[in-house]
Amino acid sequence: MAPITVDSKQSGTARILGSASAAIAELGVFHPVDTISKRLMSNQSKVTSLSQFNSVIFRNSAEKPIVTRFFSLFPGLGYAAGYKILQRVYKYGGQPVANDFLTKNFKDSFEGVFGARTGKAMMSATAGSLIGIGEIILLPLDVLKIKRQTNPEAFRGRGFLRIIMDEGLGLYRGWGWTAARNAPGSFSLFGGSAFAKEYVLGLEDYSKATWSQNIVASIFGASASLIVSAPLDVIKTRIQNRNFENPEGGMTILKNMIKNEGLTSFFKGLTPKLLTTGPKLVFSFALAQTLIPAFDKMIR
Repeated sequence: MAPITVDSKQSGTARILGSASAAIAELGVFHPVDTISKRLMSNQSKVTSLSQFNSVIFRNSAEKPIVTRFFSLFPGLGYAAGYKILQRVYKYGGQPVANDFLTKNFKDSFEGVFGARTGKAMMSATAGSLIGIGEIILLPLDVLKIKRQTNPEAFRGRGFLRIIMDEGLGLYRGWGWTAARNAPGSFSLFGGSAFAKEYVLGLEDYSKATWSQNIVASIFGASASLIVSAPLDVIKTRIQNRNFENPEGGMTILKNMIKNEGLTSFFKGLTPKLLTTGPKLVFSFALAQTLIPAFDKMIR
């Protein structure tokens, strides 16, 4: 049995620069798309007409000129910038660190259980899952971003520092559901990409992938991630978009969704998410995977 081939390692600086650059580019292109996705997931009524769809997407700006409607899709940009840059640096820059750790300490175990090629991909997926769970540390910024996008009335004139002081640990509400979503979601993202590089593209060193190869691998990973995490993502979003003084637990939301909306409600927004968030995730993931080695070459 052939041993697992170890990918080339990049410096920590290159990982930070590559991930941050990908996050900034993603934010500039896809923030309106993210707002649309969050508003669709938060909507609890059936959409039966174009005018109703416009009301869900554009809220109070539904009847206003198209330019006004477009700019209404940029709420919470400041929170989004802070969250997105930190999240992408942590996730895209941190997963290779976790993968290096697993390769150094558990390579033989993964190789023995899954075989040489699959073991390498499984290490990448497992590293992604571990990083995904730890991502809950950034939850307050995600909560504030989602509330700005879907429920701006929750702020009632309060600024960032005042909300932090008033709400405290309440901003971590839904952390368990977030971790439960992130673990399989990140496992599928990095695992799907790794399996594509291993079995579809036949790469021995994943870090040597070209831009087009990273795009193909990212499509596999992003699609798997969004489908697997969709039900928990809907619950997480509904926990986070409620008013601060009127929270609702995940189990209550789950029961009400089954009772009032049916099982298909757990996949609300999945199609637009695949069409909108999918390209966003593919774009940022592929860009980070391409930029990190590029920055590493520049630094060295």
